[in-house]
Amino acid sequence: MNRIIKKKVLNPTVVLMEVEAPLVAKKAEPGQFIILRVDKDGERIPLTVADYDREKGSITIIFQTVGATTRQLSFLEEGDYIHDFVGPLGKPTHVEGLKKVAVVGGGVGCAIAYPIAKKLHAMGVIVHSVVGFRNRDLIILEDEFKASSDKFVLMTDDGSAGKKGLVTNALEELIAKGEEYDEVITIGPLIMMKFVCQLTKKYGVKTVASMNPIMIDGTGMCGGCRLTVGGKTVFACVDGPEFDGHMIDFDEAIMRSSMYKQFETRAYEKACNLYKNS
Repeated sequence: MNRIIKKKVLNPTVVLMEVEAPLVAKKAEPGQFIILRVDKDGERIPLTVADYDREKGSITIIFQTVGATTRQLSFLEEGDYIHDFVGPLGKPTHVEGLKKVAVVGGGVGCAIAYPIAKKLHAMGVIVHSVVGFRNRDLIILEDEFKASSDKFVLMTDDGSAGKKGLVTNALEELIAKGEEYDEVITIGPLIMMKFVCQLTKKYGVKTVASMNPIMIDGTGMCGGCRLTVGGKTVFACVDGPEFDGHMIDFDEAIMRSSMYKQFETRAYEKACNLYKNS
């Protein structure tokens, strides 16, 4: 059982929670994730480590209420307990030897991108952060990104904040102006990462994409998180979650991610009705 010590609503669909988890906090690194169950009968879901405090013994998670379990999780308050909270899982982001990096995040994926930018910035790496959201109301972690970036570019689809356009527009503009990156790290919706990787491949810039497919056990046994990378089957939970973006079969990943949408919609509606009537 892990106690929630802080809860903050970042926007209408995104929630931040700081969770007491000293053993996880002791070893967590940017890029890794945890798997939790809200209660003993709940499903397992993966959530990326958004931050950690080793002295305090806490892990910060940021999640979007898109399914039944995240909806259930969002109803918990400070002082409540999460039944299972296991990690850190997955491989940490590779940061050694980097001197200049562009971190490209989209939507709630920015919660994953932020700790990477923070770690790199603390190491003295030049960090350019490009983050995108649909509109002003959905922006999260803007101040945190600014504090951890040598250059910060905010994009919105409708132009209600920052610059109007897509993260790919901003990234191509930076590259066209002569910015040279050792690596681009992209985290966000699959379709966004697909086009970021297509862009960087055109310019010959090494790119790493963080993949968060459906996971169940988080140990590679179930095979639910399989992806095709470079023509080979890999498992995001143990081989990733980060992979060479130019080698990922994004079309396959996008197709597999939509397989359970109808089931999840029904489960989400059931969870909403359960809490409305309780």
